[in-house]
This record gives sequence, structure tokens and C-alpha cells, in this order.
Amino acid sequence: MLVLGFQEMDESQLSLVGGKGLHLGELSKINGLQVPAGFCVTTVGFRQATDHHKTYQALVNRLSGLKAEDRNQIGEISGEIRKTIMEIELPSGVVHAVNHFLEQLGDEHAYAVRSSATAEDLPHASFAGQQDTYLNIIGKDAIFKHISKCWASLFTDRAVIYRVQNGFDHSQVHLAVIVQRMVFPEASGILFTADPISSNRKLLSIDAGFGLGEALVSGLVSADNYQVQEGKIINKRIATKKLAIYGLQEGGTETRQLNPEQQTAQTLTEQQILRLASIGRQIEAYFGSPQDMEWCLAEDAFYIVQTRPITTLYPIPEAKDQDNHVYLSVGHQQMMTDAMKPLGLSFYLLTTRAPMRTAGGRLFVDVTPMLASPASREMIINTWSKSDPLVTDALKSVIDRGDFIKSVPGEGKAPSPNSVIPNTPPQIEVDPTIVTDLISRNQASLEELKQNIQLKSGSDVMDYIVEDLQELKRILFDPQSTQVFMSAMNASSWINDNMNEWLGEKNAADTLSQSVPNNITSEMGLALLDVADVIRPFPEVIAFLQRIREDRQLDELVQFEGGRETLEAIRAYLAKYGMRCAGEIDVTKARWSEKPLMLVPMLLGNIKQFEPYEGIRKFEQGRQEAVEKEQELLERLKHLPDGEQKAEETKHMINIIRAYIGYREYPKYGMVSRYFVYKQALMREAERLVEEGIIHNKEDIFYLTFEELRDVVRTNIADNRIIGKRKDEYNVYVKLTPPRVITSDGEIIVGQYDRENLPAHAIPGLPVAAGVIEGRARVILRMEDADLEEGDILVTPFTDPGWTPLFVSIKGLVTEVGGLMTHGAVIAREYGIPAVVGVENATKLIKNGQRIRVHGTEGYIEIL
Repeated sequence: MLVLGFQEMDESQLSLVGGKGLHLGELSKINGLQVPAGFCVTTVGFRQATDHHKTYQALVNRLSGLKAEDRNQIGEISGEIRKTIMEIELPSGVVHAVNHFLEQLGDEHAYAVRSSATAEDLPHASFAGQQDTYLNIIGKDAIFKHISKCWASLFTDRAVIYRVQNGFDHSQVHLAVIVQRMVFPEASGILFTADPISSNRKLLSIDAGFGLGEALVSGLVSADNYQVQEGKIINKRIATKKLAIYGLQEGGTETRQLNPEQQTAQTLTEQQILRLASIGRQIEAYFGSPQDMEWCLAEDAFYIVQTRPITTLYPIPEAKDQDNHVYLSVGHQQMMTDAMKPLGLSFYLLTTRAPMRTAGGRLFVDVTPMLASPASREMIINTWSKSDPLVTDALKSVIDRGDFIKSVPGEGKAPSPNSVIPNTPPQIEVDPTIVTDLISRNQASLEELKQNIQLKSGSDVMDYIVEDLQELKRILFDPQSTQVFMSAMNASSWINDNMNEWLGEKNAADTLSQSVPNNITSEMGLALLDVADVIRPFPEVIAFLQRIREDRQLDELVQFEGGRETLEAIRAYLAKYGMRCAGEIDVTKARWSEKPLMLVPMLLGNIKQFEPYEGIRKFEQGRQEAVEKEQELLERLKHLPDGEQKAEETKHMINIIRAYIGYREYPKYGMVSRYFVYKQALMREAERLVEEGIIHNKEDIFYLTFEELRDVVRTNIADNRIIGKRKDEYNVYVKLTPPRVITSDGEIIVGQYDRENLPAHAIPGLPVAAGVIEGRARVILRMEDADLEEGDILVTPFTDPGWTPLFVSIKGLVTEVGGLMTHGAVIAREYGIPAVVGVENATKLIKNGQRIRVHGTEGYIEIL
């Protein structure tokens, strides 16, 4: 199988013909579609030429250990590989088979010679533009030479770096070569069957220019852009096209200047635009997914020369009907926008009351009914304007369009920004024992679960978890529990609004919220400082922790002076907080109890940066600042008209905040604690399934929903193909960025901050913890990579409670997602750390090590 004609290919031959070849083979089978005739030199030829070539193999082996940052070495070795490939003689079988096909197609014609790699046009990596294409090649000798050039282009610097970044093994990627009759078009371009900017699946986008498409692909000229929706042209942008590339009679191409009239002329007529759009929809329907295709127009006939799936579109949440829907991201509210595995998603779905859907490994709430009713629409807009203005702005733009959401009379209940916990904020008396009672009832219920679940196995344990999830919901949605933290949140809003109006003081509640009692998450960060205090006097223990590499090595601490005390302190910490981790709403994520080594870098950082008793000192300092702020506000209020009454009302609101805002963090702690008990029971089942050969690895259960796992435990039968497929899907989802707001058309609605009077070049966000701070930006994408020094400002995509131990070291916080009442914001206020959240692309706009100024009161960042 050295050479295959397009008609001979089938979808099982990716490893033979590469992504481009596979899609051309499929295109050539679509009725009525014009695809220029051609054939494919399969990867067998490439392998015959290179498999036993010692110099080639040695050079590829040298590449395999390199990282993307080793650009100089990559450039040097890649150049040698390309030179080596060009010197290798084409295998005689390839020469014979190519000659045979050229005789059939006519060797006097011009051809396009194009690379087709086995790792391209895949669902999770397009590899677009990584290998080379050669146009208007005439004569057998020239075609053979360009086949070698295509093979060599497998090792362009850009292709090698792309493979390194996407985790592809160079020795496992092979190259096929497409040889295709050349079309000499009047016009050519690209067609996306879904809009690549907004992701709207109903909006088709065409780029068009004169001559060959290389001018557009290479960025030599701007293209006309036409947008077609449901058979109508809804938008046209006619570009000034000064140049075009055309084929030469003797072979090769030339770039020509267009005459002035042609430069501003519309490339395609209206009729041609609609005809091309119809062809695009036909191809999309054939492949079953949105496509990015290359086309050319010659003598009023459209030729399709390439198609590939669009790999960058965010999946649409699945709906049970064909109606319009608007979905909000749960991850943006839970401060965890990472992809979740199926078991993690299903546990959350079993816990929530909100109408949720999944897409791209994330959770979304369907808010369509709330937006359709005028009463609930106003409530949802008001709720979100405080929590996340970018969501509010996006929702307003959907409503304002008037075509997507149809208004209906009547009431709809708005989901709260925290998608698990509903929004019901009646007033409440100030009684701290309410909180301690809620906590002790939760703890007692948790202890009962831990005891009972130990006695169960097999189907019994699965049934028991289903039963206990009702208890979890009862606790989570306890009206008294909701009333407590909602009262505190409302009191914070009241303080901020009224202190601003009466005293011109912004975000006063931030200081008043510092060092409150019963905040399980902020106590967790301070408690790790106490563990550091235990370790600090013992240099041998510190040295051991600096070189430890595996969790089981912790038991070796006992051989050192202070080791036993250290081990006891770590175990006591894990007994209380070990169910936590970054991304903790996903039950499948490794907990600190499962991987205690995750805490070691933070412990060592605390030992290095702080003096003994820093935890007590920080808490007391925050408490003192809150007391002083309270006295100052009340004193100033008394001098105003009706000052005594204002001061009395304010004092009551401050009491509510101090008594209850700490409890804001507890329901989630209770939920995650229960999740961990479930997980430990499920992992015992997973061990049994592995022992009995039903699944390959314990973690395989993470790729099943809870109901699917329940069936596996009941029947002792697992479909390992589904598990493998889910792993592949998860690897795709990990690379996607979830939108805040997405519609059932797949359109991503992007909100804007309504901000004037910001300094030039300021980066806007949502102010959530007052104060101004300058410092070094530490851009950290994963918590385990954190290397912080005191005074650093943490810049990161998101922080959930699992990030809290880092907060004791930082002076400021900037995150890409978050709202006024998300966990990172609550803890930043309690620790007195100026914070700005919801900063779009913060980790890209701010470079690691830059000096920045965070305006936590006004809500913006300046790069200094």
C-alpha cells in the first residue's frame, strides 16, 4: 500500500494517509462535490525510507528528550534531520507506484504536493500549518523532489515544538504526501461552518480573496469576509486586496499586484456566497461536526481541496429539546474552571437542585426560564451584578437582542451565584450559638456516615451513598444554614452601600470581615503556619522534607530528632483538612490525605518566610484592624444628621457580619468532607474490581458516571472501551477554556466591564478586597507549582479553598474568574489581602516577575 487513490481510502487508514489524506478521501465520496483528482503516497513509503536509516534514527532519538524551551537545540537537530531526509533516495516501490498514477492522471499537468501527517486534523490537535505544501509542481522529477521536501517538513522547527507541547512522540508521527491535480482559481479562501470568533454553530463564515489561497493562509493579504446564517447573508466585509498569488505556466507561483478596481471589488457574488455556504453545510452534515475547509473557484465551479474539524469550538451543553437556551458556567462561580472527570460531574449533579447540564467536562446552569420572566430576570441581573459583572453584561446583551429569549409572563426563581446553594435572604437575630449548633450537627452526621459506610461493600455501599446524598442535600439546603450566610452577605452589601453613601468610604465591609470566628477555610491556612512552627526547630527534619519525593517516605521522619512530632502535627492537620485540595468540587481530584507531599512546599515556604507564632499574630492583627475600623466608622457616623440611629443600624450589621460571615465557608467544607468519605469507599470497590480483572486501574472508575459505576459494581462487567474513549475526551476537554455564558447555538457571549475613568493601560476587574498593594507578580497556573516569597502578588486563573494555604504568604491576589462572594474573595478579605478578580486573561496580560499595583478598592491592575 505505497500509494492509494482518493477513492481507495477509507476511514480506518489514518495511520497510512494522515489527517489531510483521510478527509480528502471522504470528500471525494460526497455526491455532487468537486474534489480535484489525486492520490496519496502513504506513510509506508516514508517508513521504508527512514526506518533503517541510522543517521535519521540517531537524530530523532536526540530530539526526544528536549523541551519546548530548548529552541536552539531543536533548531539545530531539526535542520540536520531535514538535510538527511532530502539526501535519502526515494524507495523504488514509491517511484514505480507514483509513475503509475501520474500516467493515469496525466503527467503533463501541474500538481499540488501537500504534506499529510498522522498527527493532524485530530479532534484534540489540528497541527494546522505545521507541515509544508507546494503548488503548481510540473514534471515527474519535480514531484519526486517535492515528496522528499514534504517528508522533510515533518521536522520544521514549528512542527517539532508543536509536537513537544502536545505530548506527541516524534518517532511515532509519520508523513503521507498528497499529490493532487492543480486548480488555477479566479478566487479561493476558507470556509468555517461555525463562526470561529463567537463559536455560533448557526453562523457560517467565509474568507475570500483573488488567486490562490496561499495569499490568505500566509497572511499576505486581508480577505473579504461573508457571514451566512440560515441561508441569508447577514454580514459582509470587503477588504482592500492589493496582492494575489497565481500559478505560472512553467511551474511555481508568483505574487502579482491587483489593479485598483479589483483591489476593492467583492470577490464572490451574492449567489456564489450562498452556493458555497450550501456546500459547506452539506460537508458539515456528512462529517457530523463543524468544519474548516479550503475552497477554490474556477470557471464558476467550486472545488474543495481540504477539510478538517474545527478543534477550538467549545461543546454545547446537551438539551432535551430544540428550543433556545442560555447557560451559565458553574465553574466560574465555584472558582474551579478545570475540566472534571465523569464521576466528579455526576456527584455534583446528584447534589445540586439547579437545572444543570454538562459540556466539555464542565457544569452549566440553564437560566433560560429565569431570563424569560420579567420578574426573575430583574432578580438574576441584580444578583449577578454584585457577583460577576461580566456575566451580567453578557446576559443583558442576550436579552437586549430580543431574538433569542422570548419573554413570558409569570415568576421564575433565579439561581444564586453559588449554584448549589439557593438564594433566600430573610433577616436574622445575632446569636453565635446558631453557627456552632449548625457545625456540630453537620459534624455528628459526618461521623455517623464514616462509621456506617465502613461496614458496607459491593452494591450495598453504592445504595448507601445514594441514600446519604439525601442527607447531604438536607444539610446543604437547610433553610437556617442558608439564612445565616445570606444574612452576612446582605449585611456586607448594606455596609458597603451605606458607608459609601454616608461617609464616602468604599468597601468598608472588607476590613470588618477580617479574622472572624468559625471560618474553616481561613483557619486552614493559619493552621499550616502552626504545623511549620512544630517543624522549624529541627534542621534534620527540614533537610529531609526538602529532598523527599514520595508520600510513603513521610513515615521515615521518625528516625530524626523532631520527626515524630512533625508526623503527628501533619497527621492532625490532615485529620481536619485532608479532604481538601485544589479543584475540590471534583471528587476525583487527589486530596491532601491521599498525597500529603502537596503540602510540603507550602510548609517549607512558611518555615523560610515567617517567624514562630505567625498564625496567631496574623489573626490577632486582622481582628484588631476590624475592631479599629468599626470604632472609626461608628464615631464618624455619630457626627452626621440622624447619626445615632445610623450608628446603631451599622453596629447591628457589623455584628451580623462578625457572627456569621465565617460560616459562609462551612457548607462547602461539609460537602467536600462527605465527598471524600464516599470516594474512599469507592476506591475500596475499585481495588476489588482491579484484583478481579474487571478494570485495569483504580482510577478507571473516575471515567464512569456514578450510575455506570453502580452497574459495574452490581454486574462485575465493565466496558473498557468506554473508559478509554472518556479518557481521550477528557484530554481534549482539559485544553478548552470554558465560557462564562454560552447559548444552545454554541455562541459564546462575552461580557465587558462598564468602566470609565480608569488610568491608561489599566487592566479592569472586579474589586473584592479593599486596599492598594505593589509587588512582584507570581503567575501560577497550578497550585503545586507555587514558589512564593513574602510580598508576592499571586496571579492565577482561579483559587478555590484548596489554594488558601498560599494566601498567608501573599500581599495581593489577581484571578481570571471569581465574584464578590466566591471563596477566594472571602478569604482575601478575611486575611486583609487586596484582591481583584474576574480579570480576563490575567495570566497572559501579566508576566511572571513583573512589578504590578493591585487596586483592590477600585478594581484594576497597573503594570509598573
